[in-house]
Amino acid sequence: MPENSLVGYCGLFCGDCHGYTGSIADLARDLRKELRKNNFNKVAEAIPFKEFDNYPECYECLGAMVKLRCEGCRDSSRSKYCEIAKCARENGYSGCWQCDEFETCGKFDFLKPVHRDANIKNLKNIKKKGIDSIIEGKRYF
Repeated sequence: MPENSLVGYCGLFCGDCHGYTGSIADLARDLRKELRKNNFNKVAEAIPFKEFDNYPECYECLGAMVKLRCEGCRDSSRSKYCEIAKCARENGYSGCWQCDEFETCGKFDFLKPVHRDANIKNLKNIKKKGIDSIIEGKRYF
């Protein structure tokens, strides 16, 4: 896959994301497998650690993490549900860097808890230097 297809409309680089690399999903899958192999549900019942009272929820949470896989926002079904991607496509943009309002766009608010202003910094770089600047150079995530 060409690397420029890994530049999200929002300015984040999918190749840096655990969803694209599968790092968290793979670890969660492997841990669940090991827990099952060792009948850890029985261990959690037998050992009187109060933290093990939540073992079923922990195991379920790991199951949700296994699903944290993404093929990149441009080439996956996720972009059909992303307000940022929808907006960019509706306006004929390759990415938000082509929009004059990206620095104040409220559609990015859900990214802030994890990425803070990384995507805005990347969008500014792309607007100034082109898309290759984030692929080959410094990028924020």
